Amino acid sequence: MRQIENYGDKRQTGFCVHCGGSTETRDHAPSKILLDKPYPTNLPVLPSCAECNEGFSLDEEYTACFIECALCGSTDPNGITRDAIKKILRSSPRLRALIERSKKEAPTIGGGSILVWEPNQDRISRVILKLARCHTAFELNEPRVDKPNHLMILPLISMTEEQRDHFESVPDTEVWPEVGSRAMLRLIEYNEAYVEGWINVQDSRYRYMAVAGCDIMVRGVLSEYLAYEVIWE
Repeated sequence: MRQIENYGDKRQTGFCVHCGGSTETRDHAPSKILLDKPYPTNLPVLPSCAECNEGFSLDEEYTACFIECALCGSTDPNGITRDAIKKILRSSPRLRALIERSKKEAPTIGGGSILVWEPNQDRISRVILKLARCHTAFELNEPRVDKPNHLMILPLISMTEEQRDHFESVPDTEVWPEVGSRAMLRLIEYNEAYVEGWINVQDSRYRYMAVAGCDIMVRGVLSEYLAYEVIWE
């Protein structure tokens, strides 16, 4: 990813993007556990207090492992594609057992059965909200430490064709991003990482969009599997 400086209102910076507190650490968005090596250059980083930054680690690890297990259909490290996730599952039998318990068989209309994964929604929601807060601060220079009005998390495969088309499309808005913000600079100067509103951080691993209007909206996709949408009105 190309380095883009923020020339927006500096009063919107200088505090933890998650709680509004101190800024002794820097938080990657997305977290590296969600990506593969070699990592993209110039990953977005945001100011964060140590408590918030460290507090997300276990939930991010859980989220990354859960997604990979659901995609591979197994918690067996030998059947996992991503090397980083293999290593975590081998070193943490407790986490592997926790994810294994979320795997269930559900009956189909035709009398067969399918494998269904039921995640810990609270843990994944915390990770998604962290990502959304980072993206709205980084792209739009509009940090939001308050609770969003809407948070949706859904596997892409669960969407109808109409829902998928809506999700992938950039919302129509006559409101431009803040002057000097990265989002405004992306509109003025073409960026190769910006395609139809989406910023592709790493192919097949992570992409997102942040849109300013009457509302602030962030959408993202993890491993081309788990989609999310967060809105502040």
